[in-house]
Amino acid sequence: MELPRNSSPEVLRGALRQQVLDVTSASFEETALRVFRYQARYNPVYNAYLSHLRIHPDSPQRLTEVPFLPIQFFKNHTIQTGHPSGAAILFESSGTTGTVTSRHALYDTSLYQLISERIFEQYYGPLNNFHVLALLPSYLERNNSSLVYMARHFIEKTASSYSGFYLYDTGALTRQLRSLARLSDGRKVLVLGVTFALLDWAESLHDTAFLRDLPELIVMETGGMKGRRREMLREEVHDQLTSHLPIRDIHSEYGMTELLSQGYSPGQGLFRSGYTMQILIRETNDPFAIKEQGTFYRTGGINVVDLANLDSCSFIETQDLGRLGTEPGTFYVMGRFDNSDIRGCNLMAL
Repeated sequence: MELPRNSSPEVLRGALRQQVLDVTSASFEETALRVFRYQARYNPVYNAYLSHLRIHPDSPQRLTEVPFLPIQFFKNHTIQTGHPSGAAILFESSGTTGTVTSRHALYDTSLYQLISERIFEQYYGPLNNFHVLALLPSYLERNNSSLVYMARHFIEKTASSYSGFYLYDTGALTRQLRSLARLSDGRKVLVLGVTFALLDWAESLHDTAFLRDLPELIVMETGGMKGRRREMLREEVHDQLTSHLPIRDIHSEYGMTELLSQGYSPGQGLFRSGYTMQILIRETNDPFAIKEQGTFYRTGGINVVDLANLDSCSFIETQDLGRLGTEPGTFYVMGRFDNSDIRGCNLMAL
């Protein structure tokens, strides 16, 4: 359904919101181009960026022709499309001392919650079949983390008295897991943790036999050493975790402050995009040149189309390096550009 060109930004947004919720792989590009034209007109920062590039909102006819906004703009500008009411929450990246952090305003909490929930359940099944134990100490110390916001929503959706957050008390996490092993209620158990905290927990375990009574235990890292440990390759982290834990694969989440959609990896570093998300790979020396979809083994910069960013910008040029997987919707994160700031989530290379 083509959107009426003379409608107000509010009417256009309402129509696009429903199309984003209903998007499929077959309708993704068409929906994304509609979102592009809406944001190109009603996002002042993106509009100025396109004007500087002499790109008219009606010019791109394919996603590969859409200019992506460099992620650094979130550090120094308010990235907002239309005239939404006051932000429900202002997400802020963790950063390190002395660095400028990114900020991303969330105006539509129900849209974010619904999309993040659908993406997780797309790959892992209903949240009410889970107990979620979130080991996110450094993020819990802040009140504006998008990761904590998402984890809190997931915890609420489980409706489980065993679900909850943990700060630095890895012993409490272990005791809760022992209780769940004895409970054996058929639910899956997700331990979602920042990398340094997961390593601390795994190394603190003297007896892991009880974990074998949790056959559907999922341990998922979100990246981030937060200055607590040396930076490590993702595969090195996973090797260390699996050497301490009686599980074969470590799962991963790909997300960041500037994105409202997520990707998930069931192991081996291969991520799967959420249904509102698409990854394109750009040439490392030319940010406006998108690699052909068939060049699976060529590394480049990761561009993300994130339709959940309806009220900010859905076309983000990240500072991550990656390549596409051979299956549609899959990708690898290889590392970071050398000149980019260290970010709290998903720093590690394969």
